[in-house]
Amino acid sequence: MVSRKTFLASMAALFANPAAYADAGPSAPAPTLAYAFTVQASLAPPVEQGEIDTGRKRFIPITGGTVSGPALAGQVLPGGGDWQEILPGGLTSIEARYFLKATDGTVIEVTNPGVRTAAPEIIEKLANGEKVDPSAYYFRTTPRFSVRSGPHEWMRRKVFVARGIRKPDGVVIDFYTVE
Repeated sequence: MVSRKTFLASMAALFANPAAYADAGPSAPAPTLAYAFTVQASLAPPVEQGEIDTGRKRFIPITGGTVSGPALAGQVLPGGGDWQEILPGGLTSIEARYFLKATDGTVIEVTNPGVRTAAPEIIEKLANGEKVDPSAYYFRTTPRFSVRSGPHEWMRRKVFVARGIRKPDGVVIDFYTVE
């Protein structure tokens, strides 16, 4: 066990000369991404809550959709939604929660927090349901899945990232596992 004095001396040395540790580089190869599946969700018009605290809050109901890809296929069940807070400066905080139903009948709960950023005028176009080129904004999420033991249990055992594209009447989200 390292004494508190030795630990503090080590930390002081690190902060006094961070460049000495910068050349060390990563301790392992960078992770890669593997495409898993795509969700195409249809959306109902937003429920606007209005300005609260620091941003404009709204809820966007999910009405259904499809799931397709090499790792998962099925449908998006109606009834979930996306809670958003549009903040000043072009940042939208996102928290989507919904269910997928795999072709074998397994129901998978999705919790998908993330951010969408762009120039404020682009964020406003997206909020109004206008068509916007996906290269004009950054839309990334970090999904988590809740699923019973069985053929889709692998979803609980992987880290995922996703990229979203907002369309006037829906959203397309490509899911990737971090390998």
